[in-house]
Amino acid sequence: VADTGDFNAIDEYKPLDATTNPSLILAAAQMPAYQKLVDDAVAYGKKLGGSEEEQIKNASDKLFVLFGAEILKRIPGRVSTEVDARLSFDKEGMIQRARRLIDLYKEVGVGKDRILIKLSSTWEGIQAGRVLEAEYGIHCNMTLLFSFAQAVACAEAGVTLISPFVGRILDWYVANGDKKTYEPSEDPGVKSVTKIYNYYKKFGYKTIVMGASFRNTGQIKALTGCDYLTISPKLLAELSKEHVKLTPTLSVKEAQACDLEKIHLDEKAFRWHHNEDQMAVEKLSDGIRKFAADAVKLERMLKERMFSTENGK
Repeated sequence: VADTGDFNAIDEYKPLDATTNPSLILAAAQMPAYQKLVDDAVAYGKKLGGSEEEQIKNASDKLFVLFGAEILKRIPGRVSTEVDARLSFDKEGMIQRARRLIDLYKEVGVGKDRILIKLSSTWEGIQAGRVLEAEYGIHCNMTLLFSFAQAVACAEAGVTLISPFVGRILDWYVANGDKKTYEPSEDPGVKSVTKIYNYYKKFGYKTIVMGASFRNTGQIKALTGCDYLTISPKLLAELSKEHVKLTPTLSVKEAQACDLEKIHLDEKAFRWHHNEDQMAVEKLSDGIRKFAADAVKLERMLKERMFSTENGK
């Protein structure tokens, strides 16, 4: 799965699926090649009218969908489109925004089967995912996933896919511990995804495990056999130069032989277990803040495009 909003990279690597997020869309929207999409989104926001804030929000949602629809012309599978991170603790807000994005895709002729709606893996986000899957048949990709508790709650909610972050887990351990380098098999991010994969396969959960946020190719190769991996163009380029045979390190057979106990998490237990993992608490809140900040930057850019010319600037 290609982790990018850049169509050229998608054309080059021909992935099955693609993932986007506010940071990737912000970066792509500033490239000269994609100004037509930005202009179309701006025109859409203005056409719907309403307050300045509503127009910007509508233009922003439209921009995400326009990028997603273009990406879908280039891949056989699904694209992941993220709900505004500022709604991370608002279950109903996330459900509403997800349904809105699906409606916008429908308007451009894209069915919901080709979309994964990305939600933050907060308790509220996971419960929004549960409702979207069960009541609306909307497939969800739970992102910003750092703790085993988050993974267990996502499996119990029956979401389509999770994106456990590998690189950001490593970043935290490097920043907060004495050890500055890790062998791939000892990498804390790799170990986290391995445990989640083994747990899902041992207990027969259908949720797809998609390792994400890689810092180097060693992490990727250490997770060979994982359901999906979403990889940046930079690391895809590095991998394409290598010609080695990879042996799967993860397999259903080995997972079923693992010594793991099944656990059930209600809200209280989830909050406690997640809170016990300092890395996960810090990286989840940090990730939400960063995605929210990039959403604000994107809106600022759209606002300038939409309203500054009217004021004669």
